[in-house]
Amino acid sequence: MGVEAKIAPSMLSSDFANLASEAQRMLDCGADWLHMDIMDGYNLNYCLLHKPHFVPNLTIGAPVIESLRKHTKAYLDCHLMVTNPLDYVEPLGKAGASGFTFHVEVSRDNWGELVQRIKSKGMRPGVSLKPGTPIEEVYPLVEGEYPVEMVLVMTVEPGFGGQKFMPETMDKVRALRKKYPSLDIEVDGGLGPSTIDMAASAGANCIVAGSSVFGAPDSAQVISLS
Repeated sequence: MGVEAKIAPSMLSSDFANLASEAQRMLDCGADWLHMDIMDGYNLNYCLLHKPHFVPNLTIGAPVIESLRKHTKAYLDCHLMVTNPLDYVEPLGKAGASGFTFHVEVSRDNWGELVQRIKSKGMRPGVSLKPGTPIEEVYPLVEGEYPVEMVLVMTVEPGFGGQKFMPETMDKVRALRKKYPSLDIEVDGGLGPSTIDMAASAGANCIVAGSSVFGAPDSAQVISLS
């Protein structure tokens, strides 16, 4: 494939009261990255019509990233399910985020500026898309003057952990891998021992897993399967 395999446990499924120790436990179990889900508290379908917020859940923000950064040197893979990602670039850069992945659905008009700002703050830019968004929408962001460096294909609807994997999203992964052999392709949602092989075979090299890792009797074993 020509790309490095990475496993990124989703800290959304961790014990938030012990976030630093949970992060270290994942790294000790063999994790490559720590996946941080940043959500702004409202529904995407509503936001596309009225522009308030992106998903119903409200999770972590820059203060939590900053606090965690004091306890780890790990790559903090931040996935922003927010309506106005530009508002988060500076605070997350200051907080110590490593990667900044925004959604194409809310960035169609300003993604070039967004990518430039992300890079200027020392973060790695990525773009994500929901299961219902055509894969062709991210091609300009990979091929543009200011390209993203990773595409995150959501394999569940964004907003909640513990959902069932959507195998039909693998067509998007296959299309991306065929078109961009050296691109980092991440998948997120419903990934575990029964679905990781399917995602990897389709061409994904970055696997986000939450409930299946944190809920397992042996988290290291699940990570090793990735």
